[in-house]
Amino acid sequence: MLLNEENVMTPPRTATVVTDETPAIPRLNRALLALGALNFFMADVQAGIGPFLGVFLQRHGWQTGPIGTVMTVGGVAGMLATIPAGALIDHTTKKRLLVIVAALCTISASLLLLSSQAVPVVTVSQLATALADAGIGPLMAAITLGIVRQKGFNTQIGRNQAWNHAGNMAGAGLSGWLGWQFGLSAIFFLEVAFGLFAISAVLLIPEKSIDHKAARGLDDEPVHDEGTAEGLRSFLRHKPLLILASCLCFFHLGNAAMLPLYGMAVVSAGKGNPAMFTAMTVMVAQAVMIVVSLLAIRFVRDRGYWFVLLISFAALPLRGLIAGSFIQHWGVWPVQILDGIGAGLQSVAVPGLVARLLNGTGRINIGQGVVMTAQGIGASLSPALGGWLAEDLGYAVAFYTLGCFAIVSLGLWIGSASTLRSADQVSA
Repeated sequence: MLLNEENVMTPPRTATVVTDETPAIPRLNRALLALGALNFFMADVQAGIGPFLGVFLQRHGWQTGPIGTVMTVGGVAGMLATIPAGALIDHTTKKRLLVIVAALCTISASLLLLSSQAVPVVTVSQLATALADAGIGPLMAAITLGIVRQKGFNTQIGRNQAWNHAGNMAGAGLSGWLGWQFGLSAIFFLEVAFGLFAISAVLLIPEKSIDHKAARGLDDEPVHDEGTAEGLRSFLRHKPLLILASCLCFFHLGNAAMLPLYGMAVVSAGKGNPAMFTAMTVMVAQAVMIVVSLLAIRFVRDRGYWFVLLISFAALPLRGLIAGSFIQHWGVWPVQILDGIGAGLQSVAVPGLVARLLNGTGRINIGQGVVMTAQGIGASLSPALGGWLAEDLGYAVAFYTLGCFAIVSLGLWIGSASTLRSADQVSA
């Protein structure tokens, strides 16, 4: 029996909304199990070899400035693709197919990097990775929303992120071990394997378990005007969404370059094995994110989105201060624990807040794209800024400067507290 039958008194209709108190039907159990597996394997696909790219290219004669620049090229491409990707995800009923396409793009990018480290090849690989990454975030949110709807979304997105961070941690650990035993090239083959597993996982999600109307934020609301252009104009007048996007832009301008830059700083000082140390930087942060993403479910319920995101923004200035002051092997612990706190809270709070703000509009995934574009602006500029600062002024100055950008996020977020707290209370 289909989940969306008109007879609302039947048990399957009641079970379409999954909350902590609602039992799931077998198809939904299978969908959620497969969704967890998808988030686990897609984590490494989404990250690609990003954390290892810097040290990999460094070993092939690249300098920090050009490394940062080529990362920025990919970041800009991804930024430009996020809103169109969100619009496509809102309209399509082929969400599983889009996940497969994204995984194949990342697999191809890894094989390209393995085949050549020439500037054009590296650039193309980063473009492919960025385009895939532009769609993965909204796709995961849309599929989740289509399965559990608004009432189950906050709880499930927290569980998704726990699976995602566990996948990142496992991928980083395996990458570090493989890189140590067989060289950095082995990491690329692991990326291919995770991509294939991700494709298998998404195929295990029953197509009928995804309500594509609910996936775009309509549920039982009437369908809104389908004009994408009008939808985007309405976002430009949505003050809470614009404040959120601006704060995230400044945060990622400081945050995005810090992980690869810290790995390069320690390795270039001769204080760590390239593969193992880079893996450790990722694993420490992801281990913290697993715990934080699960706790974030309760934090959001008890304190609201505004407070949770305030804590996430506050973690970055302290992280930059510690990273610039202690370029040591042991420094990975405090630096990446703070990354785990900030990013772990945001991974749950940001998609949840966007889904709440835009519920009933039918534009949730375009909204996710708008926010991701703002994040992408900061994240795409961050590697180039951090790379050239490190090359010209040293790693310490680069970390201090990057950490300062979060102060702008904090000021804007605190200054707009009344507007955002009001939006926080909007009924889901």
